Amino acid sequence: MHSMSNDELIEYIEAAVFDYAKEEKLKSNEIKYLVDRIFNAFRGYDVLQPLIDDKSITEIMVNNHQEIFIERDGATTQVDIQFESEQKLEDIIQAIVSRVNRVVNESSPIVDARLSDGSRVNVVLPPIALKGPVMTIRKFPANPLTINDLIAFQSISKDAAKFLQKLVVSKYNIFISGGTGSGKTTFLNVLSNFIPRHERIITIEDSAELQIKNVPNLVSLETRNANTEGKGEIAIRELIRTSLRMRPDRIIVGEVRGAEALDMLQAMNTGHDGSLSTGHANSTKDMLSRLETMVLNGAELPVGVIRNQISSAVDIMIHLMRLRDNTRKVVEISEVLHVEDGEVVLNPLYEFIEEGETETGKIIGELKSTGNQILNKSKAQLAGITVGGTE
Repeated sequence: MHSMSNDELIEYIEAAVFDYAKEEKLKSNEIKYLVDRIFNAFRGYDVLQPLIDDKSITEIMVNNHQEIFIERDGATTQVDIQFESEQKLEDIIQAIVSRVNRVVNESSPIVDARLSDGSRVNVVLPPIALKGPVMTIRKFPANPLTINDLIAFQSISKDAAKFLQKLVVSKYNIFISGGTGSGKTTFLNVLSNFIPRHERIITIEDSAELQIKNVPNLVSLETRNANTEGKGEIAIRELIRTSLRMRPDRIIVGEVRGAEALDMLQAMNTGHDGSLSTGHANSTKDMLSRLETMVLNGAELPVGVIRNQISSAVDIMIHLMRLRDNTRKVVEISEVLHVEDGEVVLNPLYEFIEEGETETGKIIGELKSTGNQILNKSKAQLAGITVGGTE
């Protein structure tokens, strides 16, 4: 079967199904279902294929071979679909993982991989997962969201979007923070698409997700897990160091989680202006202290030195939140100033002000300028851009 092309396989399956359909007097929709189902069992992702093809589904959560949940429009529901056996689910997992040269088995039961369309896949096998193999697929939008989409969704105000566009073009170093599912990667992608076309960009990610459309001179790097002997791991830290020798105008680090924070800050401090990254935190202040902790994982430095590094490397912090009505919003944009009395000083420029909620529980509010001016205008001036008031 593997030596056949997809078209030949479909013809072969159709011929067999039509013979069967004549005897059983099947309807045309039943015939189509059978052909698709058999083809997906050979070449696709079996029972998951229709869920993967359904553009309205954003996440697929396989808890075991009999239990599958999906997320659609921010709401999670169970679907009436199951794999015929645990073995079938295992086979699909192995097929997905091997396509991106990753390994998952009993000795290394956790792996991150991706589908050919870039969707992110996380797998956890027994004995770690008690109910059977677990697979979570974060779907990839065919057309990545743009800033206009975010404005339409009221995730950001027009005014703040215009302001951030100026900052990206002027090469301010920007750090995006937020909790799980707050939309950090999506927002990073939107900001990345403001980068002028003539620049050279290196992206560094655990699992390549960014879709930068308008910059031709783009190199994407992805980390590699250790093999079964525990060798061959290539971590984000190493990729950041290598990227600096690749003559980037900017580097974009998908997410910093550990000691690589130090390398990223040093890159921002050594002339790689306009770099962008994200991190997991519940507030801007929380992100600053998490960055400190991450740097301490990588180097024994006095806290004062780390805070100076952070304040001179990062120009702007943007905080995102997934609110209780399941909407994702920019809730804060702050300028990072300097260290005073041992603490990093922030200058809040925009804050989300909640004004109530509708009868259906939708939050009413908007991202408003605090009235504070951005104080560090030198990068904008060098780029010939006016960031006067927060216009």
